[in-house]
Amino acid sequence: MTKGKSVGERIGNIRQLKDISREELADRCQFTLEVLTKIEEDAVIPSLGHLIKISRVLGVRLGTFLDDADQLGPVISRKGVNKPSASFSNKNSEARVNLDFHALASDKSGRHMEPLIVQIKPSERKDYLLSSHEGEEFIYVLDGEVEITYGKENHQLQVGDSIYYDSVVEHHIHTNADKPATILAVVYAPY
Repeated sequence: MTKGKSVGERIGNIRQLKDISREELADRCQFTLEVLTKIEEDAVIPSLGHLIKISRVLGVRLGTFLDDADQLGPVISRKGVNKPSASFSNKNSEARVNLDFHALASDKSGRHMEPLIVQIKPSERKDYLLSSHEGEEFIYVLDGEVEITYGKENHQLQVGDSIYYDSVVEHHIHTNADKPATILAVVYAPY
């Protein structure tokens, strides 16, 4: 993948390489064509659940959308060294991006987990769209306060707190205050 491409562009490129129509991908992911079109055109911010469904149907790892590479040995991420990142940017100025993902192992091929540093920005919106997908997630709060909506429950986490949950239950991660937060997230999505 060429660095600098948006997540939507990467999805569209992989879909076209695999000779899958937008309609077919939407159907196989159980999305409406309108939702997939907005994702590919960067008009909406895709949830992690959407990305996992798309990666499974396209037969690629989730990390493919975060500048994946093919290193067979261990991958080391050094403090202070810029890590590959992806903001699921949105061309609609009314809907602000609130998550920036920094991949910690984007160079590792064959991985089954996605370790990420996620910077969460405060959002004025409180009507969060919950997502669900196969797999598991581990969240460790590095800075700030976060709230995890998990099913019908809300869990407040502060620096040093962690949570491990099954991703098949609808969930959402957001700041619990008007200040940004940073988390270490490890996402496992069966391939």
